[in-house]
Amino acid sequence: MWFKIDYIKNGKLYSKTLKAKSINEAVKLLKKRDNRAIIRDIKKIEKESLIDEFLTKLDLAKIDFEEYISVIDQLYVMLDAGLGIDTVIDNIKENIKNKKLKKIFFSLANDIRAGLSLSDSVKKFEKDLGTLSTAMVSLGEETGDLARAMHDLSQILSEILENRKRLKKATRYPVFIIFAMMIAFVVVILFVIPPFKSLFASLHTELPLPTRFLLWIEYAFEQYGLYVLAGAVIIFGILTYIYNTSEKARLKMDKFMLKIYIVGPVIKLAMIGRFIFVMQRLIDAGIPIINAVEIALNIVDNRFIYKRLILIKNSIQMGGTVKQGFVESGLFENMIIQMIAAGEESGSLVLMLQKASNYYLSKYRYIVDNIAALIEPVLIAAIAGFVFTLALGIFLPMWNLTEAMQ
Repeated sequence: MWFKIDYIKNGKLYSKTLKAKSINEAVKLLKKRDNRAIIRDIKKIEKESLIDEFLTKLDLAKIDFEEYISVIDQLYVMLDAGLGIDTVIDNIKENIKNKKLKKIFFSLANDIRAGLSLSDSVKKFEKDLGTLSTAMVSLGEETGDLARAMHDLSQILSEILENRKRLKKATRYPVFIIFAMMIAFVVVILFVIPPFKSLFASLHTELPLPTRFLLWIEYAFEQYGLYVLAGAVIIFGILTYIYNTSEKARLKMDKFMLKIYIVGPVIKLAMIGRFIFVMQRLIDAGIPIINAVEIALNIVDNRFIYKRLILIKNSIQMGGTVKQGFVESGLFENMIIQMIAAGEESGSLVLMLQKASNYYLSKYRYIVDNIAALIEPVLIAAIAGFVFTLALGIFLPMWNLTEAMQ
């Protein structure tokens, strides 16, 4: 049998799963491992629950971003109404559908009942909820206005989610076209070319280059298709592993991504715009500039851009100005730098950051809204090349056969 034990140690709540014949034996095993543990709750769990816990430890489950924003909104409304944080968490956790998010809020409720602050409890889930969430919760507790902090956090996350949705919507059509072309190509190679194979062989003449190209592809698909597919999966897995484990490789790959047509500008505008937006909202919420920059850096996914933006933080730490850091990063246009300089001199840095954020947001949305138009020439050229190669490969030998018969 398996037992799940919740216990308190050094003022913090922990949970451990043990295999034992009875509850008393499970308690003895825990006390043997750590006699300072104060048991709070113990219960028998089924095999399915154990599997769910194992999957959670593997981090296969993901938090639903939209539901998380909805939960933050509920936190804001209830806290603004004057309810206590323990009551709010208890009410919200029962209605959460996402398993991982539900487990996190159950843990938050247990920690608060054990005497921990919300910020200390949230920090344990910083990897799942993000640095931004932990920073805003800490800010809310420090200022005594947790409801306002949750409201600001909800607005920031909603803006990020809106940009993600806009990008997905804009790329839906091009991705569908590319996917349809790939399917059509595979169908032609596997089902259209083979019937012509014997006909081409009966000509006993040198086939045109397009026909030989199609026959070579058909032969490669037939003989080595599974090996190519397996090789592609293995290469993808190796590249993913290298990307996640090697800082140098990730830096080079992210830098290369910025040079790809359309993809590069979209990534750059999204990362810079998100950085300035979060930085502006955090400073406006009362977080010191250096802390705001540090938190905003943690939501920048592209490593190359991150390395450039970290120069802003270094400049401030060395006693320099925000403008100096923006210049050293080499990512910003002269107009933006002048706006930051004017904001620092006049004491309206937040306002200038907001204008800069709106500028990058408008440019990002313009490119995203016009992705279909920008990528259309590439798609048309690809379709034309596919049809042209197919037509030449099939019809040229047939024309030669007709001429020979005449």
